[in-house]
Amino acid sequence: MSADADLTTIADFARRQAGAQPDKAAFKFEGEQVTFAEFDANASRAANALISFGLKEGERIGYLGKNSHCYFELLIGASKAGGVMCPVNWRLAAPEIAYILNDADARILFIGPEFVELLDRLQPRLKTLRKIIPMEPIKGDPLTYVSWRDAFDDADPRIARTREDDAVQLYTSGTTGHPKGAVISNRALLASYERSQKYENPEWNRWTADDVSLVAMPCFHIGGTAWGLTGLSYGATGVVMREFDPLKVLDFIDAHRISKLFLVPAAMQIVVNQPRAKDVDFSPLKFMLYGASPIPLELLKQCMDVFKCGFVQMYGMTETSGTIVALPPEDHDPNGNERMRSAGKALAGVEVAILDDAGKRLPPRAVGEIATRSDMNMTQYWNLPDATAATLSDDGWLRTGDAGYLDEDGYVYIHDRVKDMIISGGENIYPAEVENAIYGHPEIADVAVIGVPDEKWGEAVKACVVLKEDAPLREADIISFARERIASYKCPKSVDFIDALPRNPSGKILRRELREKYWQGKERAVN
Repeated sequence: MSADADLTTIADFARRQAGAQPDKAAFKFEGEQVTFAEFDANASRAANALISFGLKEGERIGYLGKNSHCYFELLIGASKAGGVMCPVNWRLAAPEIAYILNDADARILFIGPEFVELLDRLQPRLKTLRKIIPMEPIKGDPLTYVSWRDAFDDADPRIARTREDDAVQLYTSGTTGHPKGAVISNRALLASYERSQKYENPEWNRWTADDVSLVAMPCFHIGGTAWGLTGLSYGATGVVMREFDPLKVLDFIDAHRISKLFLVPAAMQIVVNQPRAKDVDFSPLKFMLYGASPIPLELLKQCMDVFKCGFVQMYGMTETSGTIVALPPEDHDPNGNERMRSAGKALAGVEVAILDDAGKRLPPRAVGEIATRSDMNMTQYWNLPDATAATLSDDGWLRTGDAGYLDEDGYVYIHDRVKDMIISGGENIYPAEVENAIYGHPEIADVAVIGVPDEKWGEAVKACVVLKEDAPLREADIISFARERIASYKCPKSVDFIDALPRNPSGKILRRELREKYWQGKERAVN
């Protein structure tokens, strides 16, 4: 299949690479290696097994397990069978997992060995499942994913599917209420690769078959699934980590000569602070891609000294099938610059605008809600027409829920989630701006800013601070430090010192957890 051949579904990525480089390693996982030919054949076996099971076109299959090369086999196998992959956040509690599987109307569940003990609590709650298949051996049960898969032929079933058909259903983190199922089509997952064929990619976003990527983000997150598919689309080798552990990243870089890596800044900090980081050969590493938050200047300096590669900040979300905005290496200055406060510019083929509440475009530097339009946008929130209509406009614009502005050159500056905005004395305060000011203190390791009830001002700014070891800072020191950098009304009125900030799997701060104790007993969580 030629490099510019038309693609219809994500299964075509596997078909193409099996024909072009059948003997090259597609994925490596815990000592196992599977070639592109083997990967494609195994995906066909999985597809035939799903069809034999009775899976109908468009039906969801659930995956409750940690990362594995077999997850990607199932993802492509589901595509070949006409099904839709629905990976579940395994960090959730049993009632939350059951809610997702029931909401997705999943008919079959593939479960990792770490979660088999959950079944006793899960099964009474599951309303739609007809079969559960363990990914790895369970004592007393001969059935595994591999034995189930290998009982079927490897002939590609070639079920007719279209670009607009659903491919993946990923559930948002659900910081308020039940999680929502973002439905991602083949079109959205093909768009990133196809964009690279249409436009000249910047160097940091060029992939070749010689690249080796580390698949470290959880596959129930767009960062894991899309990252693995990106490597597959270009014929690169993906090295899969069962579970992201920043303490083991250096081992993977060393053993597999990783050339492309995606981390969140909090994880980067752990990696570079390991004593052996100075001894690892990072020469194969071309670019460090990071997201979820901007990188503090001091951490960038440290990372540049250790990794000696290009750095790229990425901004995107589940609903946009991944990255839509990027800050390239040339805008990363260890001495600091204005653009490092931004998330970067929209990628080729992606539109970004700032909208007011009425949907009107705002001029440069005016803060509003960031909206985007591209082929990468989700199709809908599963079975939630009102939520879909509130997020997606008829002409294809998706409201991100993030507050920010564009500068005159098209750089996107993110202030915070719209719902996290603090209103104090009638003034709008965006937590990220306060956090950036405080984080510059050399004795502060991490910080999150929240709004708490205040009798006089309605809400007051509170900083939750993680200090570096043995740092002698007091509340007054931090408030004084902030006042030197931002307007006094934005400065924290109080400071809590905590051991660690709660974060979700993508590295975003869970401000809701920090706010909860202050808003207990209130009818609403704003004043």
